[in-house]
Amino acid sequence: MGSTGSVSSWEEALLVAAIQYPVPVVSGPGDIQVNVDRICKAVAATKAGYPGLDLIVFPEYSTQGLNTAIWSYDEMLLSLDSPQVGQYRQACKEADVWGVFSIMEQDPEGGPPFNTAIIIDNKGEIALHYRKLQPWVPVEPWAPGNLGMPVCDGPKGSKLAVCICHDGMFPELAREAAYKGCNVYIRISGYSTQVNDQWIITNRTNAWQNLMYTVSVNLAGYDNVFYYFGEGTICNYDGNVIQQGHRNPWEIVTAELFPRLADKARENWALENNIFNLGCRAYVAKPGGEKANYLTWVRDLAEGKYKLPWDDKIKIRDGWKYYPNGGQYGPMPDKFKK
Repeated sequence: MGSTGSVSSWEEALLVAAIQYPVPVVSGPGDIQVNVDRICKAVAATKAGYPGLDLIVFPEYSTQGLNTAIWSYDEMLLSLDSPQVGQYRQACKEADVWGVFSIMEQDPEGGPPFNTAIIIDNKGEIALHYRKLQPWVPVEPWAPGNLGMPVCDGPKGSKLAVCICHDGMFPELAREAAYKGCNVYIRISGYSTQVNDQWIITNRTNAWQNLMYTVSVNLAGYDNVFYYFGEGTICNYDGNVIQQGHRNPWEIVTAELFPRLADKARENWALENNIFNLGCRAYVAKPGGEKANYLTWVRDLAEGKYKLPWDDKIKIRDGWKYYPNGGQYGPMPDKFKK
């Protein structure tokens, strides 16, 4: 069921291309437009090379880069109405392909900005709007996402959800997406090599524990500070890797997915139907299964009382050395302007 570069797909096969975009070195607002133009060109070129392509995915920070000194100032932010997002919409429409894109989004209500992903359909409409629920603290200054974990209908019977980078380390978020019906879980990331192994492990476990495909893509290359490992990973709903990218910038990781098979596994499997069995424990001994909540952390989180036994010993619980004075927002200081 994997593809090593298929250029066509049949009516039940979702052909996916994950683009290991070269980590952009961004020093100011003008560099954003350069990235947008390159990404739109890549949409058109990839569709031309893979005429049966249904879905193209770009990594986190591919639009606005990772320059921590400037990335949260107003001039570096976009909105869903920005011309650059309009370019992404037009690119998908012209190429007749669905696309997943990353933007750092200005809060329309004036608060701290969001780390955002959008899914655009092949008509150029925004099908899904997601704000990162778990920013990568203590480095990222983004506001916690406030849109939950939305799921949208995608092509070829897919039900799509997207998470962003560190989100994928939380099995709770993958479970939330699956609980809402997602069968293709997309993860866009800007990870450097510190968590290379954990990246692959979590991409696999998110798939297996929820009986859904996972499509994960990371930036690739060196930005003069860190190396970003690429290694786009596409996993089957049984947790096995279908395709694994390497560390090459611009590598295109492709695979054919069959959303209906994930749906059928959820409907017909008995053994290891984990997402179902969670809510009806021991249905052999107890007809219908035990449905009462037995998880302390679920209860405490719901009641706003989540606290670890070692909470008072945790040392890093603010901006630490990265943002000793908190996140810096608003107009960009003159020292950063060209």
